[in-house]
Amino acid sequence: MNSKRAGAEAVASKGWVAAHRWLLARRLCQLALLALFLLGPLAAVWIVKGNLAYSLTLDSLPLTDPYVLLQSLLAGNWPEKLALIGALIVIVFYFLVGGRVYCAWVCPINPLTDLAGWLRRRLGIKGSAHVSRSSRYWILAMTLLLASLTGSIVWELVNPVSMLHRGLLFGLGATWVVVLAVFLFDLFVMSRGWCGHLCPVGAFYSLLAKGSPLRVTASRRAACNDCMDCFEVCPEPQVIRPALKGAGKGIGPVILASNCTNCGRCIDVCSKDVFTFGLRFNNPPENGTQGEPTAATSGH
Repeated sequence: MNSKRAGAEAVASKGWVAAHRWLLARRLCQLALLALFLLGPLAAVWIVKGNLAYSLTLDSLPLTDPYVLLQSLLAGNWPEKLALIGALIVIVFYFLVGGRVYCAWVCPINPLTDLAGWLRRRLGIKGSAHVSRSSRYWILAMTLLLASLTGSIVWELVNPVSMLHRGLLFGLGATWVVVLAVFLFDLFVMSRGWCGHLCPVGAFYSLLAKGSPLRVTASRRAACNDCMDCFEVCPEPQVIRPALKGAGKGIGPVILASNCTNCGRCIDVCSKDVFTFGLRFNNPPENGTQGEPTAATSGH
């Protein structure tokens, strides 16, 4: 692995803002959503009422977290019509833009886990526990089973995502302990451990992205110089290699893996502008050949 800082070449060639534009857009989106929720409790301006589980915007647009709704249904609770409509709206939206967009653009835990990942790179922390990425799907199944067995949405009482959002709205209390544990776990125990390996929320939203049309594509992959910066900053680096190194194997340049968060960091840090946003349908396999992956890329 190169000792240089990931994205340094992009900053030098494109400028700092251009090399961080999608990261900045994500942070603005997360802050704007949080501000909308906080305006009511803090300033009595009720543009949005509720929380991430269920909200009503301008007293007319319902939005329901389909994962929470599914837990409620399994617990034996039939939701009201507005909640069902809100869940359908959310499902259609995340299907179109890629389910795990929720993780990168909405989830309040994301800035903390991103900070932990950034600190790991800056501090040179290399050690990491090994847990299969499929573990999050097993945890997802267990949360649904737990709701069915207990008759309540027990998971939401300890879900760090829900706890942090409720805490920001109504006071952190003991929530900071859980949030700090997630942060320290990602920093010292396992790189991208919570979001990439354990979080059932991300697992659920990845299922919505199975056929999403909006994807990241390595449309200029022939220009790749194997700098590895995209692998370094990607929260799900395993999704990159098939699209980036698939030339000559009948694999198109579009990242089709549903665990891609569409965060845009690979676009930001690439000095060669290899990546861009595109559509999954624009994915013609290349017939030409490309050199064998370098030693740097063979481990991914």
